[in-house]
Amino acid sequence: VLTYHVVGSKVLAKDIKPGKVKTVQGSELTLATAGGVTVDGAKVTAADIAADNGVIHVIDSVVLPK
Repeated sequence: VLTYHVVGSKVLAKDIKPGKVKTVQGSELTLATAGGVTVDGAKVTAADIAADNGVIHVIDSVVLPK
């Protein structure tokens, strides 16, 4: 489940575009930007948190592979 929440590149909030993105786990997440950024329907509540190994975007729920 953890690797389903990770993409293999650094993506800042300003660079997010609607569509599908492949996760480290191998499945795809669907990103949307209308009315705020969502990831498979989960709303991004905090964006662009710098970490040693990339950038974190906090979502309001756990997303699971289909």
